[in-house]
Parts: sequence; C-alpha cells; structure tokens
Amino acid sequence: MAAPAPAPKQEELQPHAVRDQLPSVSYCLTSPPPWPEAVLLGFQHYLVMLGTTVIIPTALVPQMGGGNEEKARVVQTLLFVAGINTLVQSFLGTRLPAVMGASYTFVAPTISIVLAGRYSGIADPHEKFVRIMRGTQGAFIVASTLQIIMGFSGLWRIVVRLLSPLSAAPLVALVGFGLYELGFPSVAKCVEIGLPQILLLVALSQYIPHAAPLLSTAFERFAVIMSIALIWLYAFFLTVGGAYKNAAPKTQFHCRTDRSGLVGGAPWISVPYPFQWGAPTFDAGEAFAMMAASFVALVESTGAFIAVSRYASATPCPPSVMSRGIGWQGVGILLGGIFGTANGTSVSVENAGLLGLTRVGSRRVVQISAGFMIFFSILGEAHAFMRSCNQQLLAVILRVK
Repeated sequence: MAAPAPAPKQEELQPHAVRDQLPSVSYCLTSPPPWPEAVLLGFQHYLVMLGTTVIIPTALVPQMGGGNEEKARVVQTLLFVAGINTLVQSFLGTRLPAVMGASYTFVAPTISIVLAGRYSGIADPHEKFVRIMRGTQGAFIVASTLQIIMGFSGLWRIVVRLLSPLSAAPLVALVGFGLYELGFPSVAKCVEIGLPQILLLVALSQYIPHAAPLLSTAFERFAVIMSIALIWLYAFFLTVGGAYKNAAPKTQFHCRTDRSGLVGGAPWISVPYPFQWGAPTFDAGEAFAMMAASFVALVESTGAFIAVSRYASATPCPPSVMSRGIGWQGVGILLGGIFGTANGTSVSVENAGLLGLTRVGSRRVVQISAGFMIFFSILGEAHAFMRSCNQQLLAVILRVK
C-alpha cells in the first residue's frame, strides 16, 4: 500500500481569515479585469510611479553637473529599468502586483558620492556628471550583492519568519509614513495646483461614489486619471493665461506646465543600453555607504510586499517567496548599476497605496503598467509630456493613503 502524500507546507496554504481579508476587492491577484479596464488601470499605475521616477533625477542630476539632456536620459533609463524589474518581479520574484521603482533610500549615499572630493576638481560639467555617474554605477553594483546573497541564499527567509503581525504592522505603516515628508513639500511649492489636486482626488475617490452610486465603480478606480487630467488643464490655462508671467523663477519651475526641461531635452526615440555612461568606477567607502542604503531598502520592500499581498487579497507571502523576491530586487539594483540610473530599486509604496485605493490587485494590471514604462522610456518626447501632467501626483497619493 502506497504511503500517504506528505502534508502541504502550512506557510504556503494558509489564506487570510474572512475577518482579516480586505473588503470589497473587485479583482484579486489572479483575476484580471477586462482588457480595456486593465489597460487604463495599468496606465494609472504608470502615472503614479512616474512622480518618484522623475523627482529623484530632477534633484540629483543638476548636483552631478548634468543639464536637461542628461536629466531626460537618466529619467528614461530609470523608467526602462523599472519596467524590466517590475516584469521580473511579477513573473519570477514574489509574483505579487508590486511595482518596482526608484527609492528615496538611495538619495543620501548618492549625494555623498556627488560631494566626494575626487570630483571637486573637474571643471567641465558634462565630464563631472559622467564621472560621478560612473562612480554611482560601481557603488550600486557592489551594493546589489547584499540583497542577492541574502535573498537567494535564504538568509532573509529566517528574518521574515520572525515577523509577527505585531511587528509587521508598524513596519508597513512606517514605510508609508516615511514618504510624507517628501510628498508634502512638493505640494507647498505650488499650493494653488497641489491643494486642488488633493481635494479633487479625495472627492472623486471617497465622496462622489456615494453620491452617484451608478458611477461609483468608475470614480473609485479611475479617480487618479480623472483628477490629473482636470488639474493639468487647470494648470495649463494658468500658464497660457499669464498667471506666472511675473512670478519668481522657482515658482514658475514648479507651477508652469512648460518649465520642467524634460520636453526640450528628451530625444524622440532613445533605447537605454548597458554602460551607456562608460565603465563603472569603484570606491570602497562609496560602496559601503550604498550597501547600508541597500539594507534599508531591503527592510522597506519587505513591509511593502506585506501590504501588497493584503491589498491583492492574496495569501500571506511565504518567507521563502519573500526571500526570493528580495533576491530579484537585488538583481534589479544590479541592472540599475549596469544601465546607470543614479538610483536603486525597491517596491513602490505609492503604487501599493493605489492597489488599496482602486480595490484592484490583479497581477496583469501591474504587468501592463510595466509595458507602459518600457514604451514611454523609449519614446522620450511622449514620456516628457506625461511628466508635465504629473507635477503633484506623488504627494497626492501619499495624502489619500
């Protein structure tokens, strides 16, 4: 008589209890919406991650010595690598609907590289930018080994097993709260556009669905696209109407729809390629600083994976799968170092919040958004126009969640 089959692993087959499941989830992890709706939702995810993708290079590239052309190329490269990493994570990593994008965690060590003494004597701005970029590439390549080793070796699985709900809940909360200080200053830089954006998005997603039940689904799922379109038109009319004609240059930069510098600096078609800035350079101090940031991003992404799992109405992510996802995230940081993005990779907390806002946790939607990232990263002018429609979106998503 054949021996009975071994019992399945408990950690992989324990769904959320009914009382713990997120209510009113329309499409869970494996139930994709119809294609037209999925495409719109994917485009909405692309718009949300676009905020962080552009804000970070906009802040870093001028300090590195680059101009609008270099800034546009870095944004395109960062977007291209983010699309690849999102697809890899959804097919090979945790397989959760997690968008992989730029991370503020890596900004501080990148600035320390920018301010390093070995670059201070370079007079030519473009040469300085290239040299600093090559230095960041080397630091990211070395830092990626931390997550690759801890993820694929299973070491991080041991840590994840120790995460109880009591410790996971503050971790997830702090991951989101940590971005508030970065989002709200963006609103304050142009309050006449940022504040109406917040109020409109909250109204469309939280109040109008109750006032118009027949249209509640459309407002709940596509509030971001609707609010961006309306507020961008509002900002466009302020721009062409001369509202900022005599304003300070800083106000014009943040409020006008034609002052980002990306439209003029972006080529029509450009395909990022490995080592496009030259061969990476390596420095021990810079590499260790970046490894510290890599560890912080590892912890941050663990909390974000927990949140994404719940918003997608999926089973709790097993420690082995979580560790595998961290390993592939390390591969994503390695790709960023190879292509030259000037930033690392982690789970986009803003897009995790969008899953909860729309109540759609389908994996296909996030894969479609990755397609938009790659498509617009190649068509530079189209992407630059989309960026001009997205000035205050990052802060708005953080405020709603």
